Amino acid sequence: MVGSTRVLLVDDDPSLADLMANQLGSLRDSFSIRIETDPNEALEAVESDDIDCVVSDFHMPQMTGLELLRYVREMDADLPFILFTARGSEEIASEAVSEGVTDYFRKRRGAEQWQVLANRIENVYARYRAEEAVQRREAALRRLARTVIDSVSTPVEEMLDRLRALP
Repeated sequence: MVGSTRVLLVDDDPSLADLMANQLGSLRDSFSIRIETDPNEALEAVESDDIDCVVSDFHMPQMTGLELLRYVREMDADLPFILFTARGSEEIASEAVSEGVTDYFRKRRGAEQWQVLANRIENVYARYRAEEAVQRREAALRRLARTVIDSVSTPVEEMLDRLRALP
């Protein structure tokens, strides 16, 4: 993967956030990880920094992960957002999907969860980059088509005017 993936970890438990950052950082040199234990500061980070993926806990005292997701979606509708929670349920997962979460992952015991989470971060960010590239190409094609149409339409109109002026 070219460059680093800027990951924002949001968890109100500083020791768990540090553990997550250390585990993910040891698995992927390409991750540049920022930790926020306050969801409001996480929102400021999303707004002011270039963040490529948000990984957030669900249960936090100031706001839930779903509330954080809603605010993030107002700022950037496409930014990858993974809800990573220990006390998940089908109801939370369903609500998260309806709110536009990119991925939902339940915390598990054991080291393998970090590998799974690292893979998910890589996958959602790769998909995000690919979708951005497609949107840039489509925009360029629309500009090109508009340029072609504009350049062709003027002479055709002039030719029609000339034809109409003939006896």
